Amino acid sequence: MDDDALELERLLAARRARLRRRPHSRARWLVSAFAVLVAILVGSVAAGAVGGRAALLDSCSLDELRPVALGTNSFLYAADGSLLGVVPSSTNRQPLELKAMSKWLPEATVAIEDRRFWQHGALDYQGIMRAFFTDIQQGRIAEGGSTITQELARNLYIGNAQRTLSRKLREACLAEKLSQRMSKSQILAAYLNEVFYGRHAYGAQAGAQTFFSTSADSLTLPQAALLAGLPQAPSTYDPRLHPSLARARRNEVLRAMFQAGDITRPQLRKATHAPLGIRFGSLYRTLQHPNFFGWAQQQLVQRFGAREVQGGGLQVTTTLDPRLQRLAKEAIAGVLKTPTDPAAALVAIDPRTGAVKAMLGYLPDERKMQFNLATQAHRTTGSSFKPITLATALQQGASVYSTFYGPPELFITDPQCATNGGPWDVHNNADETAGTMNLLDATANSVNTIYAQLVARVGVKNVVAMGHRLGIKSNLQAVCSITLGTQAITPLDLTTVYATFAANGIRHWPQAIRLVKDSTGRVLGRLQQKGTRVLSPNTAALIDDALEGVISHGTGTAANIGRPAAGKTGTAENYIDAWFCGYVPQLATCVWVGYPKAEIPLQNIEGVGSVYGGTLPAEIWHNFMAGATWRWPVEDFPKPTSYGSVYLSGSGTYGSSSWTSTNSGSTG
Repeated sequence: MDDDALELERLLAARRARLRRRPHSRARWLVSAFAVLVAILVGSVAAGAVGGRAALLDSCSLDELRPVALGTNSFLYAADGSLLGVVPSSTNRQPLELKAMSKWLPEATVAIEDRRFWQHGALDYQGIMRAFFTDIQQGRIAEGGSTITQELARNLYIGNAQRTLSRKLREACLAEKLSQRMSKSQILAAYLNEVFYGRHAYGAQAGAQTFFSTSADSLTLPQAALLAGLPQAPSTYDPRLHPSLARARRNEVLRAMFQAGDITRPQLRKATHAPLGIRFGSLYRTLQHPNFFGWAQQQLVQRFGAREVQGGGLQVTTTLDPRLQRLAKEAIAGVLKTPTDPAAALVAIDPRTGAVKAMLGYLPDERKMQFNLATQAHRTTGSSFKPITLATALQQGASVYSTFYGPPELFITDPQCATNGGPWDVHNNADETAGTMNLLDATANSVNTIYAQLVARVGVKNVVAMGHRLGIKSNLQAVCSITLGTQAITPLDLTTVYATFAANGIRHWPQAIRLVKDSTGRVLGRLQQKGTRVLSPNTAALIDDALEGVISHGTGTAANIGRPAAGKTGTAENYIDAWFCGYVPQLATCVWVGYPKAEIPLQNIEGVGSVYGGTLPAEIWHNFMAGATWRWPVEDFPKPTSYGSVYLSGSGTYGSSSWTSTNSGSTG
């Protein structure tokens, strides 16, 4: 006797010993089995027993029962069809049609589970009698009499209820009802899509992926035989825990297939000597681009509900562009090369729809974070917030040629800007004197003392409202320092703002989902195309004009990619955060650099003494956008039709500033 047979015999001996220690339990089961047998045979022993059969069929109704929730994994794919990951059900399950499975699996299953499946009806009376007398002879549960149709009825409508007479009668009734609605092939396919193989794998596809890292249509004869043998006792025959028992059970299935005429003797000999070939799959555990995947899953749950996402078998095509995602990682890794360097986040959005094309949180030491820097990290934005203040002024009719004097230091005495009961003390970068300039140049050179005057003029509450209209969901406080970027915003929020500028003033909320289908292929949802106009086309064109100057001759020249582009640098106080946000008409992108767990100054990093938005973030943005737009057609921004009719002026002493207006715009 070989080792496999010895181990199987030891297992059976242990079972017999347990049964001998519980004679009353065995006797009760045998009596129950006999009662079930008699009840079924009396109820429907032959087609002629019309009354008994009718009584049995009247005892249940499929229409009045809700099927047991089996659950099916939902799968998320990138825009190119590559798999991002799986939203797991409590049970891994991936339904297939019978024709999408290897022919060996149905044959192996019928041979070992229900050898007369194609001959009998819903119930196999010969099988019931055979099983009963076998169990009587061996004094134990050696053989079951349930058909595949009965197993399907139990798994679909009853679940793992205790073995009782009433349950067996109900199971028999439901099996008869199922056989009236479904063909044999449909019943076998349904069974193979829900049967439990162990290790959370329900159904043929999940079983093939879990144990062999392959699809159900690629199963070989030995693989299919191993799978077909597992449902009887998935833990006992687990090939990782009990390889010898699994092998013995597989070979038992192969012998049953030979006896049924499904395979030849040479096939039997070759398959029984084949190794188990277990290759445990990672399909249901592996995630590509986990930051984006997690955010996309949240969007799905918000739109369709957690139950549908976690068990509805959704097939989801997302907006993620793997090429742009790869470019994002390369752009960041090419700049932040040292393991001790700060982290970075990059978000890229199609401004025409809000589709998120790339989303990446990056740590140079390649540590994995459970925290999504792109959507959860609220960081101070520095001067990258200033375009929101500019948009507020322009929407009120201010001219971009309004002139202000920007001294190195300025006290704003307006009550709305009071700080600790006194005036707001504002400094330019390095306390430099900016001189007198219009709003275009003040934006290009990011002059704090001019923007401090501007936020007081337009009203800080109006700036807060504009920020939310443009796409910021983060909480904003109505304090004047908001114009200098002192409040914390996520990279996703700020990218949405710049995408609104790029879309000529039409806001699209960021979206991760392009197409959603249910398990039957029915379309449940698509990318939402419609946006909301929040800026006039002329205001948006003026913003484009101002932010083009940042790249062409201002603080963001390192971001120049040789085509029309607009953007803004941002550097938080003490260099704790650095940003560059910008766009071309087809794509808006924000880059943030900083230390995620603390407000640590960005000093002496990759040869840069103090990291401004115009240094490392602008370099990352440049490298990403240059690659992203390669081979894209060059598009120009819309031209303004008016440059504003209300002129503002400021001498550097806030109290002497005044509104002056004219009825005609200036072309500069």
